[in-house]
Amino acid sequence: ARPEVGGVVHTHAPSVIAFAATGHPLRPISHDASLFVPPGLARFEETGDLIVTPELGGAVAASLGTRNAVALVHHGLVTVGPDVALATIDAILLERACDSQLRAESAGGVVSWSSDAEALSKRARHGAEANLRAAFAYLERGRRAESTANGPWTS
Repeated sequence: ARPEVGGVVHTHAPSVIAFAATGHPLRPISHDASLFVPPGLARFEETGDLIVTPELGGAVAASLGTRNAVALVHHGLVTVGPDVALATIDAILLERACDSQLRAESAGGVVSWSSDAEALSKRARHGAEANLRAAFAYLERGRRAESTANGPWTS
């Protein structure tokens, strides 16, 4: 359905699951959220169970449309990118965006967020491919350092 997609990530990210259950729209209250809205974060609500048939897979892809992420309500998330590295960073940043909004909502509610124009401007800077690749490289360096520090029995 999307020839430019070379990487897909699916996780059961706790903050995305909790946020999707609220039914609230994701607001660009952080740089992270501006990578996903506008337009609104895609939501797949047909089932919260496993996607085990080609028909359900097609329905998830249809919900995703041209976006980079879809929240699987009561299940998790799917992110896509030109490769696994960028799909992974999108998954991490979507989890952070949902966590930030859940925190704001628990503190009394979200009362302000970036306009669509400002969110798109943030996306152009924060979400530039070079920045996202640098973030992935940072995570890789940290993981290698952690693995080296803990010895060969943890990886």
